[in-house]
Amino acid sequence: MADESAKHLEVALVAAERTVWQGQARIVIARTTDGDVGILPGHAPLLGLLQGGTVQVRTVDDEYFVAAAPDGFISVANDRVSILAENAEMGHDIDLEEARRELDQALATGTDSTVDADELRLAEARVRAAEQTS
Repeated sequence: MADESAKHLEVALVAAERTVWQGQARIVIARTTDGDVGILPGHAPLLGLLQGGTVQVRTVDDEYFVAAAPDGFISVANDRVSILAENAEMGHDIDLEEARRELDQALATGTDSTVDADELRLAEARVRAAEQTS
C-alpha cells in the first residue's frame, strides 16, 4: 500500500511579512526561469527562481487558486513545497479593476520616466492572478 503522505504536498506560500497560504495540495504549478514546472507528490528536489508572476495550486479538497508572486524562490523536497516571495497575494483577494488601473498607471509612468521594474512585475502579476481567479 502506498504511503499516505505521498498522496499530497505540504505547501507554504510565504511573503516577506506573512504566510499567505499554507496547506495540502495535489499539484502546484509555477513558472521559473527554466520554464513551467508542475509539482506532484514524489517530485525530485528542486530549487528555482520564480518568473512570470503566478503560482497555481489545486488543494486536496479540489479547490483551485492562483496567487500573485512575481519574484521569489520555489523549493521542493520530500513532498514539501516552499514558495518564498517578496510580495505575494491570493488572486481572490485582488480587485481586478483596481489591479488593472495600477498596471495602467505603472505603464504610463514608464513612458515618462524609468518605471520601477519590480512595481511593474507586481502589477502585472496581480492582474494575471485576479484574471485567472475570476
